Amino acid sequence: MSATVPAPTSRPDAARSSAIRQLLSPLIDAGVFDFWAGMVNPAWSWNRPLARVVERRVEAQDTVTLILKPNGNVGSFKPGQHVNVSAEVNGRRTTRSYSLTGLPLRDKTLSITVKRVEAGRLSTHLCQHTRVGDVLEVGPAFGEMTLPAQPEGAWLFLAAGSGITPLMGLTRALAQQAMPLDLTLIYWAKTRAELCFARELRELASKHARFTLHLVLTHEAQRLADEHEGLISAEQLQQLVPDLAQQQVYACGPGGFVDAARSLTQGQVRSFMAEGFTPVSPNTQGLDTTSTVRVLLQRSGRELAVSSGMRLLDALEAQGLNPESGCRMGICHTCVCTKHSGTTQDVNTQEQDTEPDTTVRLCVSRACTDISLDL
Repeated sequence: MSATVPAPTSRPDAARSSAIRQLLSPLIDAGVFDFWAGMVNPAWSWNRPLARVVERRVEAQDTVTLILKPNGNVGSFKPGQHVNVSAEVNGRRTTRSYSLTGLPLRDKTLSITVKRVEAGRLSTHLCQHTRVGDVLEVGPAFGEMTLPAQPEGAWLFLAAGSGITPLMGLTRALAQQAMPLDLTLIYWAKTRAELCFARELRELASKHARFTLHLVLTHEAQRLADEHEGLISAEQLQQLVPDLAQQQVYACGPGGFVDAARSLTQGQVRSFMAEGFTPVSPNTQGLDTTSTVRVLLQRSGRELAVSSGMRLLDALEAQGLNPESGCRMGICHTCVCTKHSGTTQDVNTQEQDTEPDTTVRLCVSRACTDISLDL
């Protein structure tokens, strides 16, 4: 059975709506339509993918789940994928990427689970200020950490902190199929109060014999009978997953956790795929990251002086600009733009790009020389 989740809009209705829009597009001004339609229902739009918050629930400490009712412009997705979510925060459009944690129900809702990040504009807005009835913009789904159409064998999910969100979507999808394979989920959190979905996960483990759950707390003085302690280690993995060599591994969490998981399982598992929710600090050893370079923005005609040690997205935002962005980890490609000239470096791979008229991901690139961008 395929793990693909049906589109939020049924195929006949979506096809019919698309055909009507295509037919009428030459006669309709989308901006005018959105203005007047928004007077009736803020989620109505000619072509913008919008979703109205229909339910809000506290999931854990500083974490909320928002249940969203999308309009017909929001596309389909697979469990494990992410979407860029946009909202106006203090008069400024802000975009970040969030995992889709739920499965579309008969009422065609979808859900995201958001943990508030210190000084995070959008996460704070979504966790503390967003209410039922508010409307968010939802971009196309992206991400490759999805299940194959016919998942087989033994699978090991390694989640740390907010890394549980895409893996929860995958776990729910497998549970919806009556758990057709052996699945082990190890979920690390600092404290019990920060555990998301703990009750549901325990219920799924009780219901499905092929699903094994291990909750690991790293900063809790006392533990319950089914809880463990300690950071990820070779000894811990061997204790919790004796058949490690048989596992297909998905890991998600902070960059340091993902690197540790990859190192500890390398050469010992059947396959490994990971997503880091926070970028690892770039290796700048031997590089001059203290100089100032010029960044020419060709479309606006502005010229900026920025530090060669800063990621371009951060540097541009520090100058008061607001380029399109999403995940800030080089995954969603929302911040991609054309570099007309100059040399940039990918801070994750350390690869330099000296070719003119190539694309650059602003969130994971720094300027090594004076550069020109199509902004």
